[in-house]
Amino acid sequence: MIAKELINYMIPPLKPTDDIGQAQLWMDELRLSQLPVSDEGKFLGVITEDMLFDSNFRFGDVGSYPLMAHDAKVNAFSHYYDVLKVASAEDTKLVAVMDDLNQYMGVVSMEDIVEAFAKSSSVANPGAILTLKLNAVDYSLSEISRLVESNDAKILTSYISEFPEDPSKLLLTIKINIEDVNRIVASFGNHGFTVESSFSTSESSFDEQERLDIFMKYLKI
Repeated sequence: MIAKELINYMIPPLKPTDDIGQAQLWMDELRLSQLPVSDEGKFLGVITEDMLFDSNFRFGDVGSYPLMAHDAKVNAFSHYYDVLKVASAEDTKLVAVMDDLNQYMGVVSMEDIVEAFAKSSSVANPGAILTLKLNAVDYSLSEISRLVESNDAKILTSYISEFPEDPSKLLLTIKINIEDVNRIVASFGNHGFTVESSFSTSESSFDEQERLDIFMKYLKI
């Protein structure tokens, strides 16, 4: 899924000349803590609810505030992983989407990203999740995929993170399209891979949905 497909047209951009009352009204009505600011097709940044209630700022219009996240923008055809990366780097809940002429098209909110991710087949489909610990120099997704497929299964998605106690090792989390992974775990063990954890998504579907709901409520604050 690409950025332009996730644009939330219910989130309007403010103009620098808009008064602060307008910004406060829209935030209240839309239950948002941030709003984008643009001018003649250019993305200028994000104004936040905290700014509006900061006693150090008593400006009359939006453009007088020290906007944040000026670089929180992606091209219309950027993958939503890139949107997440930019949002994290800029510490913002909104990322602007720009066309090929660098003109503002709209914004994607982190709530929109979470919903898109939750609806993706890799998350929605049942299966099992395994976390493997391995040496960074030994990492080969093709070899790991071969072992999974030799047991009549497929990897739906994968994620790599650093092993906190040892930077020379990696943690690889994979989601597999079957729930009974005993044979796969045994295959990994026979080939020198250490399985740190394993669980079925069907067994934890309620917990996972509950966590997702909590996260979505957090994003709406």
